[in-house]
Amino acid sequence: MTNATRIDARFAELKKQNRPALVTFISAGDPDLATSEKILSGLPSAGADIIELGMPFSDPMADGPAIQASSLRALKNGQTMTKTLAMVRRFRETDSATPIVLMGYYNPIYVYGNAKFIADAKAAGVDGLIVVDVPPEADDELCLPAVEAGLNFIRLATPTTDDKRLPAVLSNTSGFVYYVSITGITGAAAPVVDDVHDQVKRIKGQTPLPVVVGFGVRSGPQAKAISRGADGVVVGSAIVSTIEKSLGTKEEATPATVSGVLALVNELGAALRSA
Repeated sequence: MTNATRIDARFAELKKQNRPALVTFISAGDPDLATSEKILSGLPSAGADIIELGMPFSDPMADGPAIQASSLRALKNGQTMTKTLAMVRRFRETDSATPIVLMGYYNPIYVYGNAKFIADAKAAGVDGLIVVDVPPEADDELCLPAVEAGLNFIRLATPTTDDKRLPAVLSNTSGFVYYVSITGITGAAAPVVDDVHDQVKRIKGQTPLPVVVGFGVRSGPQAKAISRGADGVVVGSAIVSTIEKSLGTKEEATPATVSGVLALVNELGAALRSA
């Protein structure tokens, strides 16, 4: 990829500031479209450097109960791929700098149509894609066309990605590498900090790309500890759990929904700024 993306620009800016990125995840449309848009628009000022926006899917196999529930709430309230892309377009009306990465599974993209999805995502202002169930062996199908269109295609490396497999994972990756700090589903356990640092060092030995760490990061102190050996930290399950805990008896948003999420992000951002 010849042209720098918003993701590239953001990491270059953070490198000058000598601080790690806070990458936040929410599911588009959770708990409803209007509330989700309020959260999305508030994330940058609360401290999010990069936003992962989940594409709701009925069978999110890599995700734990919290993110599964957030995806199902969104689908129940009528969230679609078209509405998710429209969220990004509206976000771009007031924020031209914060990178947005769409994260999810291949099925909704395939149903939408690969070429149409890539074109519409780029036009909406999406910067990158994380599609967890498309392996490097299928790069011709989605990854390479996305990169050609100017989107970063971000891959996941895991504790089981050995030195033989790692080059394939890194081959067409751009933007950053997402290191999954635990084996299993999102939010299932807490990562062991020293092990994470060792793995990040190993990955950085094979790529110049930034490496961010996710899965199991829930608090400011934990994010700060993880970030000392990485270029950024992803927080997802803790954020969507905050949404879930704020909801009313019918799973409707309450006055605490938006404020609770932004307060958590503010805490996480402050911790990383002091890292």
